[in-house]
Amino acid sequence: MDDLYEGLKVMVIDDSKTIRRTAETLLKKVGCEVITASDGFEALAKIADHRPDIIFVDIMMPRLDGYQTTALIKNNKVFKMTPVVMLSSKDGLFDRARGRIVGSEQYLTKPFTKEELLGAIRSLVQEQ
Repeated sequence: MDDLYEGLKVMVIDDSKTIRRTAETLLKKVGCEVITASDGFEALAKIADHRPDIIFVDIMMPRLDGYQTTALIKNNKVFKMTPVVMLSSKDGLFDRARGRIVGSEQYLTKPFTKEELLGAIRSLVQEQ
């Protein structure tokens, strides 16, 4: 068992209940503490309270999309070093590039595998 994930606070922001539940189940199995939010507004309120170590954010969300949410996180001096991974159902170059511009560190295509999810966390947490 890898203790890299033990006690790590991971936030998953996605308007899909299925994606939130899937990610939460996978992450809790390896010992992560999981905070979920269904949109950017809910996420921003929770980020300040929970101070996650890493954030997964869906691109396509109502009200505040993933790009706007990431930009707001990265513009906050307290959270700008927090790694953000964009989640998208389309694997487009444009989306990846736009994600980088707003400051995201990585990009995962949905549906993601357990390996992809944990791999993204591993690479970002070890960089810090």
